[in-house]
Amino acid sequence: MARATVNYRDLDAAFTMNPRTRDVATKNDDNAIRGALRNLIHTRHYERPFQPELGCQIHNLLFENLDPLTLIIAERTIRDSITKHEPRVELLEVSVNSTFNNNDLNIVIVYKIRNTDQISTFTTQFTRLR
Repeated sequence: MARATVNYRDLDAAFTMNPRTRDVATKNDDNAIRGALRNLIHTRHYERPFQPELGCQIHNLLFENLDPLTLIIAERTIRDSITKHEPRVELLEVSVNSTFNNNDLNIVIVYKIRNTDQISTFTTQFTRLR
């Protein structure tokens, strides 16, 4: 028996216009999940009204002394946030690396989209501005 496929769809966060429908464009499947992961990781707790727990506290770690323990805490923070708030993915790996001189975090997330066999990788970077 064939497995039913699920199509995931989200609005484009840039609110670009779909040229055919002249409505807000959408992102589908893996692109939708990538956008959701990016928004989730880059959102701080209490930033969204009525959803104070949504987000990730990784921003606070940029101002800590970057050592191996801080990288482990960052990995756990990201893993917990995605597990709690993004039910469309199954996490396979979260790795956080840093160039210690610049106080930036390079994040690589490997995940499997639920109800499919598709494995994807999402990368992002956090840099301290001051």
